[in-house]
Amino acid sequence: MRLERLTVNKIKIFLTSDDLMERGLSKDDIWKDSIKWHQLFHDMLEEASVEFDVEIQGSVAVEIFSLQAQGMIMIITVDENIEDEEEEVLFDGFVEMQVRVEGCENLLYQFESIENIIDLSHTLTLLKVNGGSLYSYNNRYYLLMNNIDSSIVEKIAAFLSEYGNPSILSTHLLAEYGNQIIENNAVETIRKYFK
Repeated sequence: MRLERLTVNKIKIFLTSDDLMERGLSKDDIWKDSIKWHQLFHDMLEEASVEFDVEIQGSVAVEIFSLQAQGMIMIITVDENIEDEEEEVLFDGFVEMQVRVEGCENLLYQFESIENIIDLSHTLTLLKVNGGSLYSYNNRYYLLMNNIDSSIVEKIAAFLSEYGNPSILSTHLLAEYGNQIIENNAVETIRKYFK
């Protein structure tokens, strides 16, 4: 499990499939709203509270993004006055929780070399996939594939996993501290210049 503070009241938690398995959970447990899931969620909030010195009380909005085989990302927003219609978590000595689980329409992958991205770009031709934004940060390359058609997300994730690794960096951190190399049309631009 990895934690990252996005803003003063927003925390990102990345759980790999192995993290879930070690705790005796599957992604299906989230849908079932199981007691194990409630306990894991409570433990994660406690750990985030200690690590980031944030008092988590009142209402907490939770968004969960499934990354298929890689695991899941949770974005937790702590706000005492959430009046949003999104589902939220209430703390009154116990956790009453409903979460919104979404398929991931944005995939962010890390690559060791530009050659891996060149090879990937040519492979993505098989799916007729274009788009994506290319970044560099800390001597690594990152490809953000966004607004992906949900019917092919798993196939794209499989191709991306062959050449790189899923990244737990937030897109906000990457946009602020990384160098954007190509915006919005990285795949086709790379194919065009690297045949």
